[in-house]
Amino acid sequence: MSSYKQAILLREDLNMSKGKMIAQACHASLKAYKKADEKKRSEWESSGAKKVTLEVDEESLRQKRMDAEASGLTVVTVKDAGHTEVDPGTETAIAIGPDEESRIDSVTGDLKLIK
Repeated sequence: MSSYKQAILLREDLNMSKGKMIAQACHASLKAYKKADEKKRSEWESSGAKKVTLEVDEESLRQKRMDAEASGLTVVTVKDAGHTEVDPGTETAIAIGPDEESRIDSVTGDLKLIK
């Protein structure tokens, strides 16, 4: 059985507060989960619903989104409403997957974990 995960890429260059980053990550995770097909959701849930959070800047966020789309992975973008810390429409995060870990790693494997 393949290992499944979801990768959440958050823009570190926006200097969002930890709370804001967590909210954006939750938006991204849920949005991608809803978009993924039922088989992948089920495999991901039964294997522990692994998630990783990775840091990106604006340019690498866009590049990773294009790479994920080109690889046929589920990918969603979060654009902020602009009520608190960032301007309306600012792309703050993307989520990739859930999908097979190896497929996601082929796109995100060079990124650093958020600590």
